[in-house]
Amino acid sequence: MPKYSVERARDVLDRPFSLGGLTLPNRVVMAPMTREFSPGGVPGDDVAQYYARRAAAGVGLIITEGTYVGHDSAGSSARVPHFYGDEALAGWAAVAEAVHEAGGRIMPQLWHVGMDRTAGSPPVPDAPRIGPSGIALDGTKSGTEMTQADIDNVVAAYATSAASAESLGFDGVEIHGGHGYLIDQFLWAHTNRRTDAYGGDIVGRTRFAAQIVAACRESVSDDFPISFRFSQWKMNHYRARVAETPQELQTMLGLLADAGADAFHCSTRRFHLPEFEGSDLNLAGWAKKLSGKPAISVGSVGLSNEFLEVFQGAQATVTDIGELLDRMEREEFDLVAVGRALLGDPEWLGKILAGRVDELSPFHRGLVGSLH
Repeated sequence: MPKYSVERARDVLDRPFSLGGLTLPNRVVMAPMTREFSPGGVPGDDVAQYYARRAAAGVGLIITEGTYVGHDSAGSSARVPHFYGDEALAGWAAVAEAVHEAGGRIMPQLWHVGMDRTAGSPPVPDAPRIGPSGIALDGTKSGTEMTQADIDNVVAAYATSAASAESLGFDGVEIHGGHGYLIDQFLWAHTNRRTDAYGGDIVGRTRFAAQIVAACRESVSDDFPISFRFSQWKMNHYRARVAETPQELQTMLGLLADAGADAFHCSTRRFHLPEFEGSDLNLAGWAKKLSGKPAISVGSVGLSNEFLEVFQGAQATVTDIGELLDRMEREEFDLVAVGRALLGDPEWLGKILAGRVDELSPFHRGLVGSLH
């Protein structure tokens, strides 16, 4: 096995990168991770300090946990933060200030769960479950098909939250378009059975997402970065595919880029797996190649298993990050999002880039593999 020095990790990861009008100090992003630590949807000082600790340790960009947009059917938990309402927005302003004081940069991730909502759950118990066709991920007709008015209201809610992000001093915004939630339910043919302009082929299925991106772009400054996160896989549907071919993916990403997306955050369970036959490019590699836009890769960086297996009791073993460095050296993608490693040790990146590997716990030391 080839050896990779700390110097190589610095050379690859500790390089600045421009995203819209934002300059990032390095190539490492904190991945969004749902926490449910915001009672009543309001992030408190503990949330501010949680993110500020990662910023202080040198993470180039923090993307927050998913935050509900201001639509009654957007969520299914009383403890997931909102990105609407005076109290919640004041809490988020304090989060952004704490991160900036620590030297970091931060974007909120805007979220609507769609048909993933549990009927009767907070924050608005009487709100219906809605989706493009009222069809859940398991294929059952168990919700309400969205009307044009519903679509317009959700688009407006995203735009309002994006404008709030800029006014509060955030450095950009991410739109959650993956993992089987509302936007992804439009993108995926399994859950989108519409026969109007929002259904059918990949062009029609992308229309809702593109309208959200365009509305967000119109509500913020031209250089305010908008990232669009998407995935092929869904919860309990790991072989699902929004785009069956590179050509379909190119069409989808082209429409989103034209609408105003500055970057694509490509969620995979394992970053090192190829996305389409005939190439070893992963999903982020294809996104960058096909769209010409910056791409963020994510998925089991430094670990032998993907994050859902952890919740099922599987023990992760550590792996070398040499392949990650290889792919980033050849510019397959531009940024890498890291979740569990930063969750376990806020200073994970700072220790690696400073060459303080001996200060990592044995578990986290293993995450850098043969870096030394």
